[in-house]
Amino acid sequence: MAVRPSLAITAGAVATVCLAILSARLTGPAMIASLEAQAEAALAEAGSGVVTAQFSGATGLPSRHPTLSGGEALDDPVRERAAQAVARIPGVGGVRWADGTAQAQAGEQPLTPLHCQDDVNALLRARTIRFDEGRSRIDAASHDLLDEVAAALRPCVGSIIAVTGHTDSRGSEAANLVLSRERADAVLAALVARGIPADGLRARGVGSSQPVEGLLPEDPANRRIEFSVVATMPLTPTPIDTPSAR
Repeated sequence: MAVRPSLAITAGAVATVCLAILSARLTGPAMIASLEAQAEAALAEAGSGVVTAQFSGATGLPSRHPTLSGGEALDDPVRERAAQAVARIPGVGGVRWADGTAQAQAGEQPLTPLHCQDDVNALLRARTIRFDEGRSRIDAASHDLLDEVAAALRPCVGSIIAVTGHTDSRGSEAANLVLSRERADAVLAALVARGIPADGLRARGVGSSQPVEGLLPEDPANRRIEFSVVATMPLTPTPIDTPSAR
């Protein structure tokens, strides 16, 4: 019996979410250990060694949004320096205190989305993320390229990064839509495994509806993955985000 495309897409999405969670659990301890070590050093340098930063959420999964504790008796200026010191660590999102009295965001201007997208486009201009024929399994030869893509995207963590799968026009469009989405899902899971937060990634498949300009729809060169950094969360301090008096 033929599988309806909508059911296949749903099943693929569920499988991707499960894989992303599993990847986070497998790679999370190393990521947390690295961030906690950097936070400890940053806090010591800021003169706030009694403060600790926890990089995990209520569910126990790793999070780039740390919770600070241990500084309840510190003066407000010291608390502010502590929060800003942790917020300046590359890859760290919003910082909050366990008692909920103050929050912080990184003080530096982040790279604009265009920089990250240009860097990724440059990587993909000469190379392509390849898959097994007719499947969504990423070819082992593309793992190094994915490492480089993840590194190029990392400065723009905090943005919404869209991963779009494309196919050529050969075969049925229904099957092409499913395959393009499954391949985008596979790349999303690979980026999560490389430390890109899942909450900022979006995957979609468009089949053969958007061929490369100048190519015939059936040209195999239309089989590709594209990345778009489509929105940036504010990372500069604001009166709400900046640590302030209790």
